Amino acid sequence: MTDMDTAPLDAAQVLTWFHRHGRHDLPWQQDATPYRVWVSEIMLQQTQVSTVIPYFQRFMQRFPFIQALAAAPIDEVLHLWTGLGYYARARNLHKTAQLVCAQPGGEFPRSLEALEELPGIGRSTAGAILSLSMNKRGVILDGNVKRVLCRYYAIQQWSGDNQTQKTLWALAEKSTPDHQFANYTQAMMDLGATICTRSKPGCACCPLKENCRALALNLVNKLPVSKPRKTLPIKPVVMLLCRNNSQQVLLEQRPSNGIWGGLWSLPEFADLGALHAWADANTVRLEQAWPVTRHTFSHFHLDITPVPALLAERGVAEPTAGLCWYPLDHSVNVGLAAPVKKLLQRLTVYMQDAP
Repeated sequence: MTDMDTAPLDAAQVLTWFHRHGRHDLPWQQDATPYRVWVSEIMLQQTQVSTVIPYFQRFMQRFPFIQALAAAPIDEVLHLWTGLGYYARARNLHKTAQLVCAQPGGEFPRSLEALEELPGIGRSTAGAILSLSMNKRGVILDGNVKRVLCRYYAIQQWSGDNQTQKTLWALAEKSTPDHQFANYTQAMMDLGATICTRSKPGCACCPLKENCRALALNLVNKLPVSKPRKTLPIKPVVMLLCRNNSQQVLLEQRPSNGIWGGLWSLPEFADLGALHAWADANTVRLEQAWPVTRHTFSHFHLDITPVPALLAERGVAEPTAGLCWYPLDHSVNVGLAAPVKKLLQRLTVYMQDAP
């Protein structure tokens, strides 16, 4: 699984590099409370730092303390999350905030096991909270750390494989020192994010270059091994952009579970025939469909056919449960999926250009 000639990763070298070249001014590093670290770690899952920073700052401005997050309506939380994707993260943030606030003192647990029991907090996130906010020994294995370990030890199996995961956790545990927990955790994240990057890694500046097996074996550009590719299925869907004469568009709330869970989206139909039948029954005048736009999830492509429409004067003006008329000036804060938000922006331009 690993190259047997590899010297153990030297934490001292990583820490020395971090003190000189690491990142020390990220927003969540300032006043690194468990709450701030937790929110940042959830936002950073599968999302780059540059993308997260403005979201984190807006989130902290609105919810400076966990009690404010716990008391907020889920729609407002999802609204601030719009564009970050993976919306289950936001729903779990809200649930966890309420659970923590319900405990005596309203404080985060201080053990790995108790942290892992909270919604959305896995082993690596729990380790990051312990080390970065409490300076306790916490082991992490996020994407950046996986990449460093896979290259340093020349692991030539996909990191998502169960056995490889076990190996990586063992190596991460072995590499984590018994001091400077917060610094080491941040150092390994920074090393993967700024030096041991996916493409064009800066091996010449790496503190681990002398014993890196991938570098010695000329495997840096081949590691980590990519996830085995599979053909993604395509799901076609028709989305209705039905506007009324008050500059509002019809939205429906999605189920709490599944894709875009709990968000407000455009009404969906299996095909144009189903849409026409609904439009006839609700006195809605359909207009020319727009070209198909594709949104790709991790496990399928969603091919959206957007259809603009206008509610007739005698149409059903009051929507049923689960539907609402949403103002196109976005003056109401609700959670919107990124592709839906783009379609609403396009609808605004379309209305301006309409005769």
